[in-house]
Amino acid sequence: MALVDSNYCFLSIDVGAYGRERDPNVFKKSPLGKKLYDRQLDIPLPKKLPNDDDGVKQPFVIVGDEALHENLLRPYPRKNLDLKKKIFNMRLTRARRYWECTFGILANKWRVFHTPILVEPEFATLIVKAVCVIHNFVRRRDGVEYEDTLHCAFESISSETNLARGSTISARDVRDYLATYFDSPKGKLDWQHNAVH
Repeated sequence: MALVDSNYCFLSIDVGAYGRERDPNVFKKSPLGKKLYDRQLDIPLPKKLPNDDDGVKQPFVIVGDEALHENLLRPYPRKNLDLKKKIFNMRLTRARRYWECTFGILANKWRVFHTPILVEPEFATLIVKAVCVIHNFVRRRDGVEYEDTLHCAFESISSETNLARGSTISARDVRDYLATYFDSPKGKLDWQHNAVH
């Protein structure tokens, strides 16, 4: 599990969970998840969105796919979505592409990830952690190369993810506010209505 930035670098990784564990449970047990839920991350204070001078200040968020928290957003479940919710899901999915691209770039540069890693689990964990650190070093030293992003698997990201239940009210309020903002003249993109039809 990883948190990445817009420069395709890893900000936080958690390696070694069992494949059968659900992502929300892995996240909650991870150092990042624990700090988020205990409010120990140094997240900036809420701010008003661009062009939304009369609006409510909104928290900074991490784009996710399953857990929901006021600072961690996921798409709406795919049942009976109106246009506003479809637009929100599409916009969130576009932001999630950075995560997918980061892993694509990592795997294409470090070919060890193209086949099973035939070592003991503890050693495989060390390999993954080391490669993520080296990946960040190379990205920061060499900069972003556009060609790297061409290897991203965009088609594997679905804006209609089947999601877990149990979100908090404040997180739903943030998601609803952003959905309304993205569909308003203040926050909409010229092409977004055509992209969701």
